[in-house]
Amino acid sequence: MTEPCDLSAVEARRLIGAKKLSPVELFESCRQRTDAIDGTLNAVVARDDALGRKQAEAAEKAVMDGDDLGPLHGLPVGIKDLEPVKGLRTTFGSLIYEHHVPDEDDDMVANVRAAGANIFSKTNTPEFGAGANTKNRVYGATGNPFDPLKTCAGSSGGSAVALAAGMMPLATGSDYGGSLRTPAAYCGITGFRPSPGLVPATDRAVSLNPFAVLGPMGRTVADAHLLLTAQVDKDRRDPFSNSDADAIPDVLTGADLGKLRMAWSADLGCATIHSDIRRTFMDRIPVMRPAFADCFERDPFMDDIHECFEILRCVNFVGAHRERLEQHRDLLGPNVIDNTERGLAYSLGDVAWAHTAQTKIADRFIDFFDEADILICPAASVSPFPHEQLAVEEIEGEKMPTYMRWLTPVYALTTALPSSCVIPCGLDPQGMPFGIQVVGPRGSDAHVLQVALSLEAVLAEDPASARPLPDLAKLTR
Repeated sequence: MTEPCDLSAVEARRLIGAKKLSPVELFESCRQRTDAIDGTLNAVVARDDALGRKQAEAAEKAVMDGDDLGPLHGLPVGIKDLEPVKGLRTTFGSLIYEHHVPDEDDDMVANVRAAGANIFSKTNTPEFGAGANTKNRVYGATGNPFDPLKTCAGSSGGSAVALAAGMMPLATGSDYGGSLRTPAAYCGITGFRPSPGLVPATDRAVSLNPFAVLGPMGRTVADAHLLLTAQVDKDRRDPFSNSDADAIPDVLTGADLGKLRMAWSADLGCATIHSDIRRTFMDRIPVMRPAFADCFERDPFMDDIHECFEILRCVNFVGAHRERLEQHRDLLGPNVIDNTERGLAYSLGDVAWAHTAQTKIADRFIDFFDEADILICPAASVSPFPHEQLAVEEIEGEKMPTYMRWLTPVYALTTALPSSCVIPCGLDPQGMPFGIQVVGPRGSDAHVLQVALSLEAVLAEDPASARPLPDLAKLTR
């Protein structure tokens, strides 16, 4: 019999509203699952179970009293440890903030709480979200639920692992160069990178850089959409916040794939992809092809993508971490130090060039969708690797020049300012989760989610492409 913690968020919320599932029962099920397996995985890094129980009891009383219920009423939601939560230890994965307890919620967290979420836990992240391997000097490494010795990627790794293992029905994530999408792919869950500004980010050091976004994570597309409805907002403090928030429907319905043109790319024309990943992706094309009106191979324009992304990423790091580097170098990890120091070595001319290159990439990306209605590509270049290894150093003999280069399938798209939804697509040859990106241009968020919802159903019909599930018995200590 399915435990309450294994229910989809949408189903759990429906049962709560129908008085067939107690928010207390759901909370206790999530707590017990976390107690049973998180000693192996290390995904949930700060918890206040007494608060969670108290909030669950209040949510149950509201149901029984016939009060108006929010869309997330009674659902436990994990918050990535980059977003402050009032009264709950928030470290940003850094020794600098090892004992930090915020006095207020982050704005996004406040919106999720106002929608009825039971917020009582944080999920692990690399220091300040730097790097696609969830480990830090405060909490250590988070293991992949399909193999705890391997990475869950990052930086939203704790959220992805907690979801895959049934510790909570929903969790928040954030994405710059793939921080939400790669963990979703590595853990067999759904992660949605929205268009810049759809979920306002009000505490960024560099507000005019649209690469960093906040977004939802869930076990299914419908679950991620449910959390997104609570996250979307309009806030003038985010210069990219706009009326697109009105375009997200309260109820998600699927797209008619039979009327759509699907373009696919195994490497975006710019990424080094391991042959196993390329072969797995190519094996999935025949599963997807019959569902669409047309299906063809096409690479988007990505000229100068690597240097362009590295320079603009470093601008963000210098803005956020230069003072920390000067005052607390001994407390910082290698990824933050590396990006900040490389950023300081670039010239104004370099930065100006990168902005013009990015503008061309983003403009040409919009033009790409004159030919296609949706783009599908892999979400990672390699299978999950041991988490003791900080990053991928080479792919089949080709050395990676920076610790970010193996993330090209996700960061290249970041530079084009897309809407992108990662959905599970079976296992790779190593028996680890394989995920694909369903991609549209900026502002196509509802369309991308609708396509992802319908494609998710197509993939579920074939055992080779259906969402994989971890062996929970092996994770129990």
